[in-house]
Amino acid sequence: MYRRLDRAHRAAAVVLGCLTLGGAAALLVWDLQPDWFPRRAHDWLGAFPLALIAVTYLLYQWAHRPPVREWIKAVLLAIAFLFWAANQFWPDASQATLFNDIAIGLFVLDVFLVMIGWPATSPDESFGEIVDSDAGSA
Repeated sequence: MYRRLDRAHRAAAVVLGCLTLGGAAALLVWDLQPDWFPRRAHDWLGAFPLALIAVTYLLYQWAHRPPVREWIKAVLLAIAFLFWAANQFWPDASQATLFNDIAIGLFVLDVFLVMIGWPATSPDESFGEIVDSDAGSA
């Protein structure tokens, strides 16, 4: 079962999350005004929030100390984001398509695991999920 984060761990996750959102915002600014940025800035701007959210999510999960199966699933998702980041950072590399395809496969696997309910977990109250105690009774 998840542990509720203490204030320090929550603050670290929020700070990194805000930095990630700032990176995503910078990417959108590039879309509106690409001439404001150096050449090939899009590669870095696209990769940065993807890589940072992968690291942030792993730190968040580490602080929660989830069961092993949930940790494995979190690592798979983080790896998917890192491969997507690699594809953004090195779009002209010969492996770019492979990086992208691995990311796609891992994202599809993650959604499939959610759909089949693996691993079965308790709701995460730190995200405001509500436990319906009458859900199992008919």
